[in-house]
Amino acid sequence: MLRLIRTNSDHPDFINLVKDLDAYLKIVDGDDHEFYNQFNNIDVLKHTVIAYVDNQPVGCGAFKAFNNSSVEIKRMYTSPIARNKGIASAILKDLEDWAKELNIKSTLLETGLKQTEAVKFYKKNNYKIIPNFGQYAGVENSVCFLKELK
Repeated sequence: MLRLIRTNSDHPDFINLVKDLDAYLKIVDGDDHEFYNQFNNIDVLKHTVIAYVDNQPVGCGAFKAFNNSSVEIKRMYTSPIARNKGIASAILKDLEDWAKELNIKSTLLETGLKQTEAVKFYKKNNYKIIPNFGQYAGVENSVCFLKELK
């Protein structure tokens, strides 16, 4: 049974899942990993969601303020054994619901073009490609997305 909890980046299960995510990204991003890694500091994340199946942590996600009306989705990860079961979509939906509860109007995010599963995932969840924002402007391997929350 899937269970989601809302917490912050101090939670040990979130920290361990992010370690798994970083190990995965180091392989996928290759030479670009250090560039992206500098923007993924988790100590500033006050809004994190952890997914559990049979009391085992299997996925996570977070958001941080981007501006007064938007948050940036960060640190989305599902462990390989739990993929393709709707867990990432449940995490993302809970993050979006939490943002709406805080009167946030939109979510945005960046992912790498090499992360083809992530690109498909965000499109499937009604995210629209936008011009690369902030530190990702001009970065050829980055693709940025936006979703208006209703």
